Amino acid sequence: MRSRVIAAIAVCAGLVCGACAGDAGSPPGRSAPAPGRAAQPTAHIGEPAVLARNLAVPWAIAFLPGGDALVTERDSARLLRVTPHGRVAAIGTVPGVEPYGEGGLLGVAVSPSFGRDRLVYLYLSTRMDNRIVRFRYSGGQIGPLDAVVTGIPRAAIHNGGRLAFGPDGMLWAATGEHAVPGLAQDTESLGGKILRMTPDGRPAPGNPSGTLVWTYGHRNVEGMAWDSAGRMYATELGQDRFDEVNRIEKGHNYAWPVIEGAGGSGRYTDPVLTWPPDQASPSGAAIAAGSLWVAALRGERLWQVPLGPAGQVGVPVAHFAGEYGRLREVVRAPDGSLWCTTSNRDGRGNPRPDDDKILVFPLR
Repeated sequence: MRSRVIAAIAVCAGLVCGACAGDAGSPPGRSAPAPGRAAQPTAHIGEPAVLARNLAVPWAIAFLPGGDALVTERDSARLLRVTPHGRVAAIGTVPGVEPYGEGGLLGVAVSPSFGRDRLVYLYLSTRMDNRIVRFRYSGGQIGPLDAVVTGIPRAAIHNGGRLAFGPDGMLWAATGEHAVPGLAQDTESLGGKILRMTPDGRPAPGNPSGTLVWTYGHRNVEGMAWDSAGRMYATELGQDRFDEVNRIEKGHNYAWPVIEGAGGSGRYTDPVLTWPPDQASPSGAAIAAGSLWVAALRGERLWQVPLGPAGQVGVPVAHFAGEYGRLREVVRAPDGSLWCTTSNRDGRGNPRPDDDKILVFPLR
């Protein structure tokens, strides 16, 4: 418990010190706030239970209608099924995956019509590209893979990879600029974008330019979440100065590589929140109990960002700093708890006994 209090104090101190220092960008922990009164935390997080152990870089989690979860392992390319009681079963190894650096088996999403169509979607790295595929999950096995979107740029770093169905029933994907910053501003490229598509991979109705691209100017987005009003938030890994939380709005340009953090020019859309990379390197994101929860890799903590009724953000609070190492994914489970994965075996962490793990955090 003590570590959480210290972390929260450190964030508040960072806000004050950053403002005094007169940095050209936003102070640590915040950029220009959304209009309206700052939100306050309304939920408290409890000590976690370890649900699963000895996993190999668990990257993403998506829940099936019955409450079990599908979990991807980045480097092994295994797709796992994990029950709420902690039973882990390997469904199989996904064919065609070529793990390399930050690439491999990444995002997973379950069709909103799973009871009827049995479709599961995956974001994965092949030898040539990143792509989105789907298969019919029947008989507890991985069926033949059908390509949904191909040709997303891939490299050793900045592969994006988050995949989710939004409240509009469309499939959303977050991509990285594959270490070629200029791709983020190139609207003809799928790199450095947030994509919105129909379940069969066509541009979704209402997309701003009639293509898959919903927003651009992103460096490497690894987290997406929607609140109850349908407002979308995304986490983005910065380079040297600022990691970001952005409110995602149709057709907006989020400035990379022209600006890192907030620019205030009006030409680009500024983040609603920033951190120094050593406090964050944000990956997965979830909204639960009135807060945005962000899993931090380099920062080795779980961030709680209070959200107000108009979507405004409050002062972020850090939980469990340094206690579990690098955190990759966080999702809201059907019972209202948070499931979170560690990422200490990803080549950048220090593996601990029984890593990697799935942790379950109760909210109250």
